[in-house]
Amino acid sequence: MKWVIVEKMEYNGRQILPYWAERYLGISGDCIVAFRGKCDVAPKYMVDIEDKEKGEKIYSPDMLHFIVEHFDSSSIELAYARQRILVFIAQEKLGDLGYICSRDGGDLFYNGKKLSVSIASVSRNSQKIHFGINVESDEYMSLSKMGIKNPEKIMREICVGYCSEIEDITKDIHKTKPLEELK
Repeated sequence: MKWVIVEKMEYNGRQILPYWAERYLGISGDCIVAFRGKCDVAPKYMVDIEDKEKGEKIYSPDMLHFIVEHFDSSSIELAYARQRILVFIAQEKLGDLGYICSRDGGDLFYNGKKLSVSIASVSRNSQKIHFGINVESDEYMSLSKMGIKNPEKIMREICVGYCSEIEDITKDIHKTKPLEELK
């Protein structure tokens, strides 16, 4: 699994499309791409049906963004399980710095205020995840309100942690005997 941090860019929802990392960044295969920038999701790219029906706006002036793509399955259940792994890792990394966040589904909260956004979905060929953490926000909790001065360090640690966890799972799969062989 590859990870890369790219220059500042805006998340507009197009990044959730399949093969985005390959088409726009030349990164093929399973990957996590992280960047910092504004979040302003165009309605046509809103994946959450409830948010779209309610006319919700997904916006933040400054976020850390994580775009994950896996090509081993198009299972939405597995996509959401992997989303939760990513969110748990972010929660753990913030906790390591002394910031204890609570979690509800794929979202993190600090002092009862929402800190992040997240969605998972699938295409015919892959699973996609977007996870965003507010760096600056008037309306929601943000890393700057928490007193975190170096969000790029956290971004890197989350990428490394996610790849490490996925690689560890893969190793466990390879070393585990199928139950049929126990007969």
